Formats: sequence, structure tokens, C-alpha cells
Amino acid sequence: MNGPLTDPASKPAPKAPVTDPVHSGSGTRAAVPDAPSAPVVPAGPGEAAGTLTAEELSAELEALEITSGYNIETAFDRAVELERAAEELGDVVLALRAKLIQVDVQTRWGELTSVIPVMWQVNRWAVENECRPLLARTHLLMARAYRDLGDPAASLEHTVSSVEALEESTHPRIRLSHLMRLADALDETGSTEASRERYRQAERLAATIDVERHVTVLNNLAYAEYEAGRYDLAWESVERMLAISSAHDYELDVSHLDTIARLQIPLGHHAEAVMAAETGIRMYEDQELKQAAALPEILLTLAIAQRHLGTLRDAQANLDRSRSICEEHGYLRILVPLQQEQAELHAATGDYRRAFEAYKAYHAAEKDLVSQQQEARARTRQAMFEASEARQEAELFREQARRDPLTGLRNRRYVDEHLPELLAAAALTGDAVTVALVDLDHFKRINDTCSHDVGDQVLVAVAKMLDAVPDPACVGLGFAARMGGEEFLVVLSGVSPAAAVARLEELRAAIACRSWQALTGELPVTVSIGVTASQPHSTQAELIALADANLYTAKHKGRNRVCATSSAPLGERRRHRDADVRSEAGAAGTAQPGGGQPDAGRPGMERPGAG
Repeated sequence: MNGPLTDPASKPAPKAPVTDPVHSGSGTRAAVPDAPSAPVVPAGPGEAAGTLTAEELSAELEALEITSGYNIETAFDRAVELERAAEELGDVVLALRAKLIQVDVQTRWGELTSVIPVMWQVNRWAVENECRPLLARTHLLMARAYRDLGDPAASLEHTVSSVEALEESTHPRIRLSHLMRLADALDETGSTEASRERYRQAERLAATIDVERHVTVLNNLAYAEYEAGRYDLAWESVERMLAISSAHDYELDVSHLDTIARLQIPLGHHAEAVMAAETGIRMYEDQELKQAAALPEILLTLAIAQRHLGTLRDAQANLDRSRSICEEHGYLRILVPLQQEQAELHAATGDYRRAFEAYKAYHAAEKDLVSQQQEARARTRQAMFEASEARQEAELFREQARRDPLTGLRNRRYVDEHLPELLAAAALTGDAVTVALVDLDHFKRINDTCSHDVGDQVLVAVAKMLDAVPDPACVGLGFAARMGGEEFLVVLSGVSPAAAVARLEELRAAIACRSWQALTGELPVTVSIGVTASQPHSTQAELIALADANLYTAKHKGRNRVCATSSAPLGERRRHRDADVRSEAGAAGTAQPGGGQPDAGRPGMERPGAG
């Protein structure tokens, strides 16, 4: 092993392994891998979000996705503006990307409970819409959330999912963030060798991006080795970082020097550790873009190094300064090791009574931190549970919104959503979709003579029979729907038009032959059915109009029949609802289910009933 860094101010150094300082209870994990080359600046008056094109919005969102770990207040505010702009453009994906940037920032603020449901909602949308970039992004954010919850196994699972969802076109810097999280997650679950391999993979990618990313990867690797107590291996990574940063004149920042100082302490290079930490503090004070909690972290590092060096008064002064900042901003995560160092410092001065009191305070603070973390985990778990319940309720509401409340059949909304999909699929395969309008004959008499309650019972009974017409084994290939009043729609796919007509004739006969006396007394219950089948370019409106015309013909010819013929004028197609049809005029020859020209050579498509 080589000796310590003799002049940290003169050589570039690796990025420090400080946690996202605004991650509540996240522990001291490696530095944020998305360090920006420059802070993200909001658009000026001439660059208002509302004036951006979709391409410009996407480019700015990509920049924020890469750099949202820094300058987080600005990133959040700009993401809100970009979300509104995306909504105005009607671009759901861009709007959700902007929402996830806000979620990322809120996670860094420690607001896990409020953002977990949003992560799950966007993740579900990404799955349903096969949007891999959003899927990768949500899994990455959930991986970080589970890490903060202290569930490394779940964090690793989501991290693996995030990497698997990446596309070939994913921006290299974004891909690097996912690989770094995977390497960190493997290290956190004790998979040391697998973690090192991922770090090496990330390093190869980072080397193709820029020096900053390359240094960052090596830093995270060094810190993983440092946390595991493998100081020699950690220092080897540090030396590689120093060589790369020096060769490219890469400028240090406070986090770099904090990493070096932390590692030099267990290596016994206490004077060099003090030098690195003091240089980092001066640098922090000169920086415009400051990382939250970086100052109390490096002050603590400096105090530890000074204690080992024997400058106890200076160590106490820096420890007090760090404590003051932590108490002001509520950095309990830093206060815990600070209390431990206070006990060590009192012991070093020979004040064992105060050392004992400080050690008790350390254990109390540690217990308090664990309690807060457990409470946070419980709240977040509850939020996840509530989010799951909300999803189930939303799915139930969605299902209910597409069902007729009386009969339980599908409704017009469902028809408008799914019939075009069936037609498009049939056009690709060359198959036909059979559409039938079913209308109860003289239903008004049942309502007027028996009661509306009896009428409702008849509708429910007929609906059950209609629902059995599509083959239940062929899910998605057909359905029955109530269009309104006593009119229903039956859609059949995956069967020939002739077979579909045969099923509909069986339905008509079953309704006519059923005993309705207990409900309607002497009043019969029958249906008229108009049928048509799709052609390659048929639309929903055309098919329903043709089926309606055939239904008119069935009514006009005496009701209680299945009819695929129609020569009725368009203006008369909606006049058949239980009107007294006194004339058989207008009946035509037999037509094909597709609504073609009359074809007297194909009998049997018009099927009158016995009644």
C-alpha cells in the first residue's frame, strides 16, 4: 500500500461517500452518482415552460433526471412547471417524468410516506402502457425508498428490475445511475464479489462519459470497501481516482476531501486527514452550490481526525459547531455518531464521568433514531398498503364504471373502448366480428301492465341469458352489453358469422320458450335481433347502424326473429321501438351478415320464431 496523500489541496480527489444528506435514515452510503457539471438553472422569462415543444421538454426533463440530486429546490420547482407544460401538450409520459422528478426530490427531503403511492401509481401506468423508461425510473426510485426503509432485499429486487427495464437508447448517464445503484444494493446485501463486478461495469461506462462520472464510480467503490473495513482495497480505489482526476485537472469539492479524510483516519494518517478536512471546509464556504449536511459531516470528520492527532480543544470546537448545525436542521442521523465521538473526546481528555454521560446520550440518540426509522417504515408501509387498497378501489371503480348497474352487463363506455380494439384485431387476422342488436318486443306493455319492477326483473333475466352467448372460455373475444332501456348489444369474435347467427337463434328461441308466467302472467317475452358482421375496414358506427337496420327489419316482419337483412331507409332505422308495425312493406331478400347486397340464394339468415 502506498503512503498517505501528502497535499490534498494540490491533487484532485474522489467524491466523498456521504449519503444524500436529505435522505432521512439512509445511512452513510456513497456519494450521489448524478453530480452535475453545473447547476440546473430554471428557464428565464423567454424560456417559460409553456412555450417549450415536446422535444425541448423531454431534453430538459432528461437533464433534471440526471442532476436532481443537486440544487434540489430548483429541480423541484422547475419539474412542477414542466409537468404543467406537458399536461397542456397532452403528453402523459412527459408529465409523469416531471412528476417523478418531484418524487425524487421529495424522497431526498425524506417525504417517503407521501410519495410512495405516487411511485406505485406511475409504476402501474408504466406496466399497463409498456413504457420502459418510466418503468425503469419508478423501480429505481422504489429501490431508493426501500433502502431508506432498511429493506435491502426489496431494494435489490427493485434495482434489478430497473436495470432490466432500461432501453438501448437510454442516456448513458441515466444508465450509469442504475448500474451504480445495483452495485450499491449488491454491496448492501453482502454480495461483495457481485458488487465489485457491477462497479467495474459502471466504471467502464463512466469512462466513456466524462471524468466526473468516472471519479464518482471509483469513489463509491472506495467507500463500499471502506465501510466493509477493507481499507487497503479502498485506498487502491482512491489512488486510481486521484490519478484520473489529476490527469484531467478535475477540481475537488468538499465531498471528495471528506472521503479522503475519512479513509486516512483508520490508516493512521491523522495529520493528512486534518489537512484534507480543513481544505474541504474552506472549499464548502466558497461554493455556490452546497450539498445539504455536507458541512456538519466534514466537521465531524475533522473532529475525529483532530482527536487522533491530539488537538483536543480544536476537536471539541469543531464538534460543537457540527452539533449546532445538526440541531438547527434536525440531522439526527449525524447527531448519533456525533454523540459517540463526544464520548470518545471526553475520554481522551480524561473526563470519564462526562464520557459516560455522553455515551449514554449516544445510546439514547441511537435508540431514538432507530425508533424514528421504525416509525417512518411503519408509516411508509401503511402508505404502501393504502396505495395498494387505492389501486384496488380504483380498479373496482373502473370496472363498475363500465358495467350497467341493473343487469351487470357491460355498458356503452365499455363498448366504445373495446369494440374498436376487436375490429382492429380482426382486420389484422382477416377474421370477422359479428355484432348483434337485441331488443325486447313490446317491453312497454310489460312495464305498463305488470310494473317497472317486473320489467327490471325481466331485463335482468334476459341479460343473464345474453351474457352466456359469448364463449366464456374465450376471454376477450366477445361480450354482451346493455345499450339502454330494453336494447342490448352482443359482440362475437373468433367464430364465423354463420356460427354466430346460430348462437343468436338459440338465444332467441331460449327466451321465447322460457316460462315467464310467474313474472309477466299471460304476456310473452320475446326478442328481435339484428345481425351484421365486419369487413376489413368496418367501423363501430357502421356496424351498429347496419345491425340496427336489420333489427328494424326483424321488427317490421313481425318480431321474435333473427334477421340479417335490411332494405330499410336510413331515416327509419331508429323507429322500431315497439311501434305498431302495420305493414310488411319494405322487407327484402336475404343479405349476408356483413351487410352486403341482398342474396336470395342464401336462405336461413332470417329466422322467424314460432310466436
